[in-house]
Amino acid sequence: MAEQTQTSAATGRRKTAVARAHLVPGSGTWKVNKRELKDYFPSGAMRTFIEQPLQITNTVDKYDIVARLSGGGVSGQAGALRHALARALATDDPSLREVLKNSGCLTRDARMKERKKPGQPGARKRFQFSKR
Repeated sequence: MAEQTQTSAATGRRKTAVARAHLVPGSGTWKVNKRELKDYFPSGAMRTFIEQPLQITNTVDKYDIVARLSGGGVSGQAGALRHALARALATDDPSLREVLKNSGCLTRDARMKERKKPGQPGARKRFQFSKR
């Protein structure tokens, strides 16, 4: 029978993007939608933002990360992945929760696009008013 490894998984969200992250004890390899992190997120600033929960908790080379991202754009997916990583770390080791919470990594960014209202061309914009 195969030996089971201790994994922790969590879901993170940002705008319309959803990320499911699985942490497996390992050497620090990344797989994001079956691709390397550098291939999926070419921007260095974006990668730094995503890795923030691991940097804060000093667990960069402690876990192998497998993530599935869907929906949204690049920035939304990066925020969702960061949120998922923070939640998975807090699930795996409850002592890290306080550090992650104080740094804002566990906070769900609830900002969404405002819906278009009937009788107007956008969410807030009005059609041009004509007096005569």
